[in-house]
Amino acid sequence: MTQSDQPKPSLDRQLDLADIPNIDLYMDQVIQLFERTFEETTRTEGETILTKTMINNYAKKKLFFPVTNKKYTKNHLILISLIYQLKGTFSINDIKTILTDLNTGVTEQTIDLEDFYQSYLDTTAANLTVFEEQQPPTDDLDHLEQLQLILSLAHMSNLYRRAAERLIDGLEK
Repeated sequence: MTQSDQPKPSLDRQLDLADIPNIDLYMDQVIQLFERTFEETTRTEGETILTKTMINNYAKKKLFFPVTNKKYTKNHLILISLIYQLKGTFSINDIKTILTDLNTGVTEQTIDLEDFYQSYLDTTAANLTVFEEQQPPTDDLDHLEQLQLILSLAHMSNLYRRAAERLIDGLEK
């Protein structure tokens, strides 16, 4: 099978609130849920999505509030999903900065995490629509044109990441 014959990975997939069970899950169940949810977004078969070590490191770095009785609540799963989305772009320290106020609000019950997350999901759906409408046709590009497009997309990605980093720096102040 040639590269062009292989199925393309999905550009976007989110853990929807409806995908999250209303019961607390053990770590292995959390990993299975994330594997099923995000497997279509990976570039290669067998790519690691989430491991026990990752979850333990997130907990150790206090990226989410403590787990009780080794079970993860719906709020933990939402936060792990946000971490999963952020980890490809930001450092663990940046992610901690991004999520600190959210974690505090959840533990102090001043933020409804499900409402916040649904708003995030709505935003990502709108972003995907805009992105898909702006996608240039790529079927007839020669090698150099593909290279130009790759460089252009990487540049745009860097610009967006730097803009987000400036916002993160503002959160730290």
